[in-house]
Amino acid sequence: MSGSRGTAVTIALVIGALVAAGCGLGPGKGLDDVELTVTQEYGAEPVLRGPVGDVTESDTVMRALERKAEITTRYGGGFVQSIEGVEAGERGGDPYDWFFYVNGVESTVGAASYSLHGGERIWWDYRDWSGAERVPAVVGAFPEPMLSGYDGKPRPVAVECMGGGEACAAAREKLEAAGVSIAAGSPGGAIHVLVGPWARVRDDPAAAQIEAGPQVSGVFADFAEKGGGFELQGLDQSGDVARGFGSGAGLVAATRRYEAQPVWIVTGVDRAGTLAAAELLTAAGLRDDYAVATEDGAEAPLPTR
Repeated sequence: MSGSRGTAVTIALVIGALVAAGCGLGPGKGLDDVELTVTQEYGAEPVLRGPVGDVTESDTVMRALERKAEITTRYGGGFVQSIEGVEAGERGGDPYDWFFYVNGVESTVGAASYSLHGGERIWWDYRDWSGAERVPAVVGAFPEPMLSGYDGKPRPVAVECMGGGEACAAAREKLEAAGVSIAAGSPGGAIHVLVGPWARVRDDPAAAQIEAGPQVSGVFADFAEKGGGFELQGLDQSGDVARGFGSGAGLVAATRRYEAQPVWIVTGVDRAGTLAAAELLTAAGLRDDYAVATEDGAEAPLPTR
């Protein structure tokens, strides 16, 4: 083989490999629409929402945001400084920044490094992070990540009934109605949905993080021992107790332990509260919320507002 011919073949092979890997040669292959949501104050204040459209395999979370919003960046373009003129910084002495979630899971890489695979639900939220520097998982993208996973990888979903009784059946029904396929048993790498009263659910290591506070779990709720049972407490953005919920109160939250799969927690102070929490497992009941408490049929987004 001549040198020139060998060089040409080598270049052709390299180009082919780059195209196959989606490494920026051309616009890339079109993907399913990606949905973008931007809010402030733990989802309380909507800024914008809608499909991104025309997403390609060379796109990232940052590029998707740039298509729909006016932004500025920092650290060489790797991180967001402002969206629609709202700057990271301090408000009233509290630290505020922009955080993003893909399918309800907080990213461990910057937006410019997070590649899209199609169909993701991206959520940017501007919040005070004094109460929790990290919130590893949220419920506001339901039925994600249980429908299609995260990081471009689907995960099995396992429902663990921990004394929930009727609530377990209700949770399964809600998940299946949302299109979630529930695995048999407890397969490796599964996203677990724990259903049961807090007295039982707290035995799980991931769920137990809630009692250590939002700096550990990212969940702005607590269960205080009271009268031989538990009282569900709602915390504010600083992580302080803001209100107590009565008998029959329930909670839907999500967390992670280290880098393990997200764990969803459907629980209550008793069986009635657990059933009430299971009934919240709908897109309308959880949309744009970090976690949700329920009492007497009324929903209360957490942290308290």
